[in-house]
Amino acid sequence: MATEEVQVIHSWSAPRSLSTSLMYSFAQRDDMDVVDEPLYANFLRITGVERPYRDELLAKMDSDGNKVVKEVIFGPGEKKYRYCKHIAKQRLPNLTNDLMKKGKHFILIRNPLNILQSFNKVISPSFLELGLGDLVSIYSELCKFGKHPPVIDADDLKKDPEVVLRGLCQDLDIPFQTSMLKWEAGPKSIDGIWAPWWYENVHKSTGFEKPNLHMIPFPLELYDLLEQSLPFYNMLRCHCRRLVSPLHSSLPFPPLPVPANEKILVWVGDELLPRENAKVSVFDSVVQGGDAVWEGLRVYNGKVFKLDEHLDRMFDSAKALAFIDVPTREEIKGAVFKTLVTNGMFDNAHIRLTLTRGKKVTSGMSPAFNLYGCTLIVLAEWKPPVYDNTGGIRLVTATTRRNSPNSIDSKIHHNNLINNILAKIEGNLANAEDAIMLDKDGFVSETNATNIFMVKKGHVLTPHADYCLPGITRATVMDLVVKENLILHERRISLSEFHAADEAWTTGTMGELTPVVMIDGRVIGNGEVGPVTKKIQNAYRRLTAELGMPIPIHGER
Repeated sequence: MATEEVQVIHSWSAPRSLSTSLMYSFAQRDDMDVVDEPLYANFLRITGVERPYRDELLAKMDSDGNKVVKEVIFGPGEKKYRYCKHIAKQRLPNLTNDLMKKGKHFILIRNPLNILQSFNKVISPSFLELGLGDLVSIYSELCKFGKHPPVIDADDLKKDPEVVLRGLCQDLDIPFQTSMLKWEAGPKSIDGIWAPWWYENVHKSTGFEKPNLHMIPFPLELYDLLEQSLPFYNMLRCHCRRLVSPLHSSLPFPPLPVPANEKILVWVGDELLPRENAKVSVFDSVVQGGDAVWEGLRVYNGKVFKLDEHLDRMFDSAKALAFIDVPTREEIKGAVFKTLVTNGMFDNAHIRLTLTRGKKVTSGMSPAFNLYGCTLIVLAEWKPPVYDNTGGIRLVTATTRRNSPNSIDSKIHHNNLINNILAKIEGNLANAEDAIMLDKDGFVSETNATNIFMVKKGHVLTPHADYCLPGITRATVMDLVVKENLILHERRISLSEFHAADEAWTTGTMGELTPVVMIDGRVIGNGEVGPVTKKIQNAYRRLTAELGMPIPIHGER
């Protein structure tokens, strides 16, 4: 007896994406009817696309798409569920919206690198034939209807079919059945007329096969099509259920410190890109050898604090590293302002401004390979100060020494931060917020991320900037110390002097002015934020509220 209504499950994919294997998998269930590409005839009739089996298919399948939707896809059935395998390009404008609004939908994707080689064996591929753009449109339309479809990747399905199928069944709110993992080899009664042309390999299978490690060369004539297709695959890939299993463990998506930063636009080269698409070439010098310079900027009350000072240092660093084809000051400012305005960031934001030597024509160390000009990156994030500026932080002393100007001068604000990172690792292992770095003679230089100050008997002291970066926040604070009528000493300072300090603090754009309450287990002063620290913090806060370069809005300059 036919039931009045079945629950329809729509599978949408590009061709050659294991869609037939997945259809066979669902066909093994005892509660499922399966239909193979019911809209194929409508597609051939409307588009006029040629296929070797076109005449036979049009003669044997109903080509009235809306009639198929009503009677075949959503018609009555004998089982609880009906699985409809759809190829994305077969969803044409003449079809009723019921196709998208009714039933449960999911999307099956596959890397075009694998699709193209398989498709090319039967028909010469094109972007329209692959239908990846149609697949993205289907995803977007389903989201608009409030039906955010699950997305699974064929490569994940091959790696661990049970985990992926269990997850898919969970998303579709249907029970998983172990029968879905195996089927008998050979043609099936559910196969479409086109099976002899497309299903030869899947007819040899009895389940989802492990990925083939024996690759074949990719045809160069398909390279341009691969470039066109990959962005659409990647758009859907970022919505894919992550593979997690004992054999193929994968960390869950980590929470962001500031959730609002999930949807930001980042300036890379000469354009703004969404966060997940903001990437540089593997041939870029920053990837090849950390060959780049950078600055940290903060935004307060609609103004960028000390922007020109930071750009002065960036240009000095770029000159010291012999960069060529460097963007102008106005070009960099324009990129900074456009990034901030587009993201709506006018306060409590931090910018990581990076200038790389640029892309190389081939991998290698030599700057002679850099023939494209510099790459500018403007990464603006919602970011409050990264340290506890009210209660203070703890520091330990790292065994890693700050590198000497004899090797690389820290006054070049470069991206090769391994010296600092090694010290930061020591701090992390000691459960301290940061680590103090000493120079080659054992005197305090700075921390792994900030400059450092101390107070003794009302005098403020800070190390010479011989080994450390002479920070812009450091210089600003030194000026404030003098303006507050305090005595300032810039000299060599031993570690024991810091251990015995009355107060201490660190300075940096990202953290601002941060009290230090413990160093190497020694309590600084009485373990609380001292009066001099509070005075300079307040002075710095007033200064950031008053000064800065206004962010132009609506064409204002």
